[in-house]
Amino acid sequence: MRVKVPRSSHAGWKAPAHRRDPIDILEESNKDRLPELVPIRYGRMLRSPFTFLRGSAGLMAYDLSTTPNSGLRVQACGDCHLMNFGLFATPERNMIFDINDFDETLPAPWEWDIKRLAASFVVAARDERFTDEDAQAVAVECVRAYREKLREYSKMNPLEIWYDRLDADTLLEMAPDEKIRRFRERVIEKAEQRVGEQLAPKIAGSVGGRHRLLDQPPTLFHVQGDEYEQRVREGLKAYRLSLSDERRVLFDRYRLEDFAVKVVGIGSVGTRCFAALFFSAENHPLLLQFKEACPSVLEPYAGKSRYDNHAQRVVMGQRLTQSSSDIFLGWCGVPETGRDFFVRQLRDMKMSAPIEGGTLQQFHLYAELCGWTLARAHARSGDAATISGYLGKSDSFDQAISTFALDYADQTERDHAALVEAVNSGRVKAIIEENE
Repeated sequence: MRVKVPRSSHAGWKAPAHRRDPIDILEESNKDRLPELVPIRYGRMLRSPFTFLRGSAGLMAYDLSTTPNSGLRVQACGDCHLMNFGLFATPERNMIFDINDFDETLPAPWEWDIKRLAASFVVAARDERFTDEDAQAVAVECVRAYREKLREYSKMNPLEIWYDRLDADTLLEMAPDEKIRRFRERVIEKAEQRVGEQLAPKIAGSVGGRHRLLDQPPTLFHVQGDEYEQRVREGLKAYRLSLSDERRVLFDRYRLEDFAVKVVGIGSVGTRCFAALFFSAENHPLLLQFKEACPSVLEPYAGKSRYDNHAQRVVMGQRLTQSSSDIFLGWCGVPETGRDFFVRQLRDMKMSAPIEGGTLQQFHLYAELCGWTLARAHARSGDAATISGYLGKSDSFDQAISTFALDYADQTERDHAALVEAVNSGRVKAIIEENE
C-alpha cells in the first residue's frame, strides 16, 4: 500500500487547474433548501474562514475526492471538523466525549475524515491568531493521536473497541495540570445543565391555555396549515416505528403539543428542520429535533448509500461509529414530500468545545481528544490493523497531513474571500443576524 500510495503523497494541496468555482458548488448545494433561509446560511459562513469551512462540507468533499487515498474504507463522518465533536449524555446519564454530527456519514476513504479534521484545526488556530508554525503543530498533534490510538485499537478485540469510550472521568484524569482540570470541570458542569427542562422555558410558553413554542424569527417560527400538521403527525407515526419496543413505551408517555421550524447550525441552514414540543400527562416537557436528511455530500465521490431513506443512513452511521447514542434517535420518511428526517433530543447535555479565546495548550489537548475519538470511530467500522500498518510508527503521515492542512487553510481563505466578493457584488445574498 505504501508503494502504491506513499504516505508522503498526502502532503500539500494545490487546487487542480480545472477546479470548479467554489460559489457554483455552494449554489448547487442550495437547490433543495428553503430559499428564504439560504441568505442566513451565507451570513453565518461570512463570519470567518472557519465558519466558511464549517458550512462548506460539499466543497471540501469535492476537493478531497481528488487527493490520494489507500482504497480502505470506514464509516466516515463526512463532515469531520473540530466543532462536530463534543460532550453529551449517554442513556445512563453519563457524560462522554464523541463525534456528534453525522448528517454526511457514508462509507468512504478514511483519509477524508482525518484530512478535514486536521485542516479545521489549522483554520481555527489561524482565526485565533496563532502562527502557522503553531497551527501546524496542533494538526500534527491531532494526527499523531489518531495514528497512535488506531494502533492501540488494532490490538484490541472487537468487543473491547465497542465498549471503549472517552467519559468525563477520563477527561479529568487526562488533564495535565490543575488549571486544565478545573477548566474541564466547568465545561462538564455547564454541559450537565443543558437539558430540555431548562431549555423549554426559554423557547416555549403558554398561549391561550396551550403549551406553545415561541416564535423567534428568523430562527424559530411556525408554519400554518392543516396539511403541514397532518404531515408532521404522519411523520411521527413513522418515527415511532423506528424505535425499539421499550422506547416506544417511553415515547408514548408524551403527547405532541406544538412544532415549529428551527434554523440550526451553519451547513444545515435551509434544510427542513423543526422542533417538536411534547408533554407528559404530568406536564414534564420533552423537546425533539426533526432534521431533514439529504444525500451525503460524499455520495458523488464515494457512491450511493445502501439505505433508500437518508435519515436511516444517518442513524445507522451514528450507531455504528458513536460509542453511545440518544435514546430517542430514530428516523422517518414523509411519502407525500419524499423527504427523510432523523430525530433526536433537541438538547440533552450536549455541548461543543469553547474554542474562541482558547490557549495554544488547550488547542493541543483538544486536538488529541478529537484524534483519539476519530480513531475509535474508524476502528469500529473499518480495518484498524491494516490502516494502522499503513500509518506505521513514525510521524511521516502526521507531517504529511499537517502540510496538507496548512495548504488547505490557504484554500479555505481564498474561498471565503470569494464568498465575500460574491456577496459584495450581489451575486448571492447574505443576512447577518443581529445576535451574531
